[in-house]
Amino acid sequence: MGKKTSEAKCSVTGCSESAVRSVATETARSAGLKLPEGRRAYLCKTHYKEIKKKLKNEKMIEKWRYAP
Repeated sequence: MGKKTSEAKCSVTGCSESAVRSVATETARSAGLKLPEGRRAYLCKTHYKEIKKKLKNEKMIEKWRYAP
């Protein structure tokens, strides 16, 4: 995940806010966002917060799976 410094717009369909973060497109799609094709998804603060909430449980399960 990276912070955006340029004036990129949010990649989510129907959103026109300025982007604050970029994530992999597959990560954003697994959280349920509708995105165009591409390698990176640029997200506004609202959509990034939405992704964090949705993927929190999945990350915890993965962590438990690999714990000794």
